[in-house]
Amino acid sequence: MASSTHSRTSSNAAWWLVLPSLCVLAFVGVLPLVTIFNYSFFDIFTLESRFWVGTEWYRDILSSERFLQSLGRSLLFSMIVLSIQIPLGIYIALLLPREGRFRTAILMILALPLMVPWNTVPSMWVSFVGSDAGFGGRALALLGLEFDYKFNAIHTWSLLIVMDTWHWIGLVVILCYSSLSTISHAYYQAAAIDGASRTQVFWYLELPKMSGVLMMALLLRFMDSFMIYTEAFRVNAGGPDHKTTFLSLDLGEEIAAFDYGPAAARSIIYFIIILSIAWAFKTVMNIRQTETPQGDR
Repeated sequence: MASSTHSRTSSNAAWWLVLPSLCVLAFVGVLPLVTIFNYSFFDIFTLESRFWVGTEWYRDILSSERFLQSLGRSLLFSMIVLSIQIPLGIYIALLLPREGRFRTAILMILALPLMVPWNTVPSMWVSFVGSDAGFGGRALALLGLEFDYKFNAIHTWSLLIVMDTWHWIGLVVILCYSSLSTISHAYYQAAAIDGASRTQVFWYLELPKMSGVLMMALLLRFMDSFMIYTEAFRVNAGGPDHKTTFLSLDLGEEIAAFDYGPAAARSIIYFIIILSIAWAFKTVMNIRQTETPQGDR
């Protein structure tokens, strides 16, 4: 009985320690979300002059062809980014040495792009591929390759994908490498004794051990890539011919035009999409943890 009372007291004390974080979360997250949800049902001229329109903005957005096209572009961009960065990150992590003096230096070099601010990345790459002074642009010109990211949609997409990969591949590598570092050398010795090939070691030893962090990397990279705004806006502002207009750029355009009612509704739709996908990832992770025996984690 005394043990049960002590357990309840410790649990209550833990909640008191978490309370400040919950208050901050409510202030910076919940209250703005509730406010935006409220604004999404109004036609707003000023904060004091609002007119109730109900679900009109939601109906207009969801039935808009432009919204569906922007959603398709955002999903396509995320799928391309994930299909490149996840396999590449795994491959680089497998190549890195597990021991030695250069291991830390290599990881620090891979982490350097993560420290670059988002608004600086597009400026760096636009300067790099510029035909006048950019090293990359001049190199392509010497090879006889014309790279016009302003008026060629394929070139714009290529630049955005390369830029995003350069910026975030270090995160995938570090996550995968951290998981690989936890594999005991005894497992590799056992695989060598059994005559397992390098491919078998990867599929039956390394990949299962990385599955948890890979799900985390997939979720983080999907959310970041799906919400891309600064890079796409600074490179070509959604052009050419709206071929790189993602959901985030549509939202930014409405905010810039002071269309706060439609912008609020679009924000809620955007939030629901991301929340649904995050919930799906979480569900898959829970299923994996339930089905994986304790000794195999």
